[in-house]
Amino acid sequence: MGPLAGLRIIELAGIGPGPFAGMMLADHGAEVIRVDRPGARIDVRDPLLRSRTLIGVDLKSPDGVAVVRDLVRSADGLIEGFRPGVTERLGLGPDVLLADNPRLVYGRMTGWGQTGPYAHAAGHDINYIALAGALHAFGRAGEKPTPPINMVGDFGGGGMMLAFGMVSALLHAGRTGEGQIIDAAMTDGTAVLMSMIWGFRANGMWSDDRGTNLLDTAAHFYDTYETADGRWISIGSIEPQFYAELRRLTGLDTDPAFDGQMDRTAWGSLKATLTALFKTRTRDEWCAVLEMTDVCFAPVLSMAEAPAHPHNAARGTFVDAGGVTQPAPAPRYSATATAAPAMTTAFSGAAVLARLGYDEARIAALAAAGTVR
Repeated sequence: MGPLAGLRIIELAGIGPGPFAGMMLADHGAEVIRVDRPGARIDVRDPLLRSRTLIGVDLKSPDGVAVVRDLVRSADGLIEGFRPGVTERLGLGPDVLLADNPRLVYGRMTGWGQTGPYAHAAGHDINYIALAGALHAFGRAGEKPTPPINMVGDFGGGGMMLAFGMVSALLHAGRTGEGQIIDAAMTDGTAVLMSMIWGFRANGMWSDDRGTNLLDTAAHFYDTYETADGRWISIGSIEPQFYAELRRLTGLDTDPAFDGQMDRTAWGSLKATLTALFKTRTRDEWCAVLEMTDVCFAPVLSMAEAPAHPHNAARGTFVDAGGVTQPAPAPRYSATATAAPAMTTAFSGAAVLARLGYDEARIAALAAAGTVR
């Protein structure tokens, strides 16, 4: 199932963006074998680990390293999220594994990248998006930068960028037989996500002053508003025809103060008017007026609410797997439908090794030594 069916990826266990890339590849049909520590506990509720085959291997053991090398010989790709140099010290660096398998795509996921002054320093999403010039743009005027949880660095600029790089390099390997190394850095990926804003800046359409621009909460027609019941709605009426519809449906079409949509000097006072107006009705009452119109409107839903919304329900945007509500695989295909997610619940080391040609005695000896689980 899925367009990546037939590909085998080895995932050296990590956290955050690495598993996200593994989830993306597994969602779209690749067989992803996750190599974890023999004593690792499986979080059966974690969607990032779904649809995997799991084997425990002691990477500090020569026999364990040999097992992983055997796995990689039969694989199309590998992903790892260690600091630069760690897999080399383990004996599983790209030079070794590409010598074993010249078609291998070796994906490396780090925050700062494999090179550069910060390469060996510790960091987290908040630091990567800060250095990339993105965090400075997130927040309201006069307030401090606000990290958008870890969507931008870890997952958008990290895991998803690695998944894209893996598929690109796998296509190249399929055409040429040539494997290669992917240096996926969250700083680089985050910078790429900001490409449109860099274009705005070059055209004089974006200021470094946070909260003063079209898309960063300065404009009255592109923001969130609280409703009478303490909930929230989102408005994105940028284009003139959508702005006209906002005015018509809110009864502001006769208010001349709203005629100058792009008059930045009036944005503050117009936002105050909308703030007061939207507090006169509940969120559901505003949905009855504005939902599914050309206002560019949506209620701000919590995670508890989003799966039940009629649009999400109709599209199957969320699914239940193993008793865990979670996002369904995306995007969708007309010819190669993705399989339903399956939660990873057990180690399958014996089955994985048997497929490599290990006999029962060898598997039992490795398990008895604590080398594999």
